[in-house]
Amino acid sequence: MKFGVLVFPGSNCDHDAYNVIAEIARQPVEFLWHDSEDLKGVDAVVVPGGFAYGDYLRTGAIAQFSPVMQAVKRFAAGGGLVLGICNGFQILTESGLLPGALMRNAGLKYVCKQVHLRVETANSPFTNQLKKGEVLQIPIGHMEGNYFCEPEELARLEREDRIAFRYATPKGEIAAEANPNGSLSNIAGILNEGRNVLGMMPHPDRSSEALLGSADGWRIFASMIGAMQGLGT
Repeated sequence: MKFGVLVFPGSNCDHDAYNVIAEIARQPVEFLWHDSEDLKGVDAVVVPGGFAYGDYLRTGAIAQFSPVMQAVKRFAAGGGLVLGICNGFQILTESGLLPGALMRNAGLKYVCKQVHLRVETANSPFTNQLKKGEVLQIPIGHMEGNYFCEPEELARLEREDRIAFRYATPKGEIAAEANPNGSLSNIAGILNEGRNVLGMMPHPDRSSEALLGSADGWRIFASMIGAMQGLGT
């Protein structure tokens, strides 16, 4: 199986994702440049964090038009696994691969710290090695992480079990004080209808080795690898 990590002008977490895949997962991985539609035969795509195109206009709004994202849309439509992290989550919503939008943090300040996430579903290629209800510690680093969608869309996400993670207390309680950015219903990550696209604001790439303070993020990558092995890819 082979991973691809997208690189946009301004990306700053592409090497973090690449390192997890190459050095920890020991899987083949290639950087995929923004101006090419060639995904080089990858089996999974990571849309990393960073400031794609400087986040001018609106976060992710310019990146959605890049040639590589047109290829990613086709890839996702065919069932390929796509993980969007932080700025990658923003790009996926702007591209229409995930519903909703990411707005300015409620406090109007950049937030960078460790947070706790409650796993809301284990039924996805990204969470199959997790247990519903367990709590992970994964860091965030963003200015526009305030997830919003219309009430009917939120109801649909709930009904279809497509909320992957919520901000929580260390004990797993969904509380306002555990919400670092004002995100609707404490949402930290969601899935698409096909369950093959995940967008999340916290950084599993920055929490995949114990020396970083937590290795909980590694289990998301491990879940993807397990899912692809199960599919024979």
